[in-house]
Amino acid sequence: MSILPASVALIRRYISADFKFTAWDDLAPHYTELLNRTLESAAAIEQWLIDKSELDSIVEDESRWRYVRLTCYTNDETIKKSYTDFVTDIKPHLIEVRTKLNAKLLNCPSLADLNKDKYATFLAGLEASVKLQEEKNIEQLRNLELKEQEYGSITGNLSIEHEGKELTLPEAGNLLSENDRNLRETIYRKVQAARLAVAPQLEDLFDDLVQRRQEIAERAGFANYRDYRMTELVRVDYTPEDCMQFHESIRKSFLPLVNKLNRTRKEALGLDKLRPWDGEVDLNNAAPLKPFIDGKDLTDKTITCLKQIDPYFAACLQRMQEMNHLDLDSRKGKSPGGYNMSLPECNVPFIFMNAASSVRDLITMVHESGHAVHSFLSADLPLREYKDYPSEIAEVASMSMELFTMEHWQVFFENEADYKRAKEQQFQRIITIFPWVAIIDRYQQWIYTHPGHSRDERLAAWQEIFTSFSSEEVDYSGLEESLKYRWHAQIHLFDYPFYYIEYAIAQLGAIAMWKQWKEKGNEAIENYKAALKLGYSVGLPALFERAGIRFDFSPAYVQELADFLEAEMNKL
Repeated sequence: MSILPASVALIRRYISADFKFTAWDDLAPHYTELLNRTLESAAAIEQWLIDKSELDSIVEDESRWRYVRLTCYTNDETIKKSYTDFVTDIKPHLIEVRTKLNAKLLNCPSLADLNKDKYATFLAGLEASVKLQEEKNIEQLRNLELKEQEYGSITGNLSIEHEGKELTLPEAGNLLSENDRNLRETIYRKVQAARLAVAPQLEDLFDDLVQRRQEIAERAGFANYRDYRMTELVRVDYTPEDCMQFHESIRKSFLPLVNKLNRTRKEALGLDKLRPWDGEVDLNNAAPLKPFIDGKDLTDKTITCLKQIDPYFAACLQRMQEMNHLDLDSRKGKSPGGYNMSLPECNVPFIFMNAASSVRDLITMVHESGHAVHSFLSADLPLREYKDYPSEIAEVASMSMELFTMEHWQVFFENEADYKRAKEQQFQRIITIFPWVAIIDRYQQWIYTHPGHSRDERLAAWQEIFTSFSSEEVDYSGLEESLKYRWHAQIHLFDYPFYYIEYAIAQLGAIAMWKQWKEKGNEAIENYKAALKLGYSVGLPALFERAGIRFDFSPAYVQELADFLEAEMNKL
């Protein structure tokens, strides 16, 4: 496979090619037909699944486009209304009818004749969905989704003023790489002040979200939202207790590396104390790296980089560029963060980010390109549910792409010294992300296993967890107020609860993938592509095995890969 097919879009066979919908009444007849159809054999069930998948893909495509437009233009009231209309007027009906369709399938006598091995992963997810979709929760789930969007509205317009210019927070963050330490401190404090200004709103919002989530969990028969969410995410291959053990493995294997990096940094900069605004500056006082000029330059260079690994990877991004499925530059009014949005009917994903010409933005771009490649590779899978792969493998796709492309980042840098600096920054980012993921996941576990907690109790838990997993080399004295709310910057806590431990699991998998590439060359790339092409048609252990790596985050394996990463870093 070297180039994309002429078209990767879903070919409609059940729904007419010219069908469009604006309201539930447009969709209802099609879902009613599926609900009333007789399923007298395994073959009939399989055709029913394919037809349902086609209809769901059309609907999901429209839903995701509305979300994309909302995050691109948070201040546009027409776009906001379009998104809200879908959530309030269409989604409740979808939840209700899909619950009935799922029950229809699970209660179908002919289901016994279906090839259970072929559909095992799909049926496990279906059973979890039926278990969670209590009819009395439909309205609450709709209201929760709308409430979660308030985070983007509150934080999307945050900015600071510096030297007469208004800077978005991503733009301000770039100045933390400047050599002038006084400037870095000034910018850091301004950013924290901007976040503190909205802290009361975010605390109120979070209290509301936690309460809503707990109520939804209890209605579905769960003691707490953590256990509800684990079921919703179909986490059948590991448990919350496994995650807690993983946190401890990270503390043992990666936190010492973080401390080592910070001691080196403090000594190189000649500082008595390493402060939080000292973490991004170059150790040799070189100017911050500028790997690209703007979004177009970033795209062109990324395509060139991807082509050196595999022409197919480059072709994916070229198709997205041709179809204007990229919104990369930072601007006021955009939601924070970055993502790759798969589009199950169009099958050409959309990349959203807030680029401000930094190495971090380069990493985000190749990361999201990995997700995009995953979307393209899984486009031909017969069921939409197979394309909703779990983030544990989705993030292996993206994080492995970071490491694969790192070997070819010369396209972004004019000289070897800058290239080396960029790689050093990437190693630092990988090493430091592990303790941060442990902090966020452990904090979420505390929050949702202590329903009814007070803000003071939540603060105490945050401070204890943050301290136990943070580098002892960084001095936060005088910054205690902003440190209380540091977690407010992590969008996942507000919009995507418990979608975070996957980053550490997948980062471990990506390191293993890179290790395989260093040892076996193109064989590793072919394993990578073969695994991603499976989507979620098989479980996580099988996906990792097909990629040539292990689904394993035991203490010994974590240490093995931490040692490999440290050895590679030392080669610089």
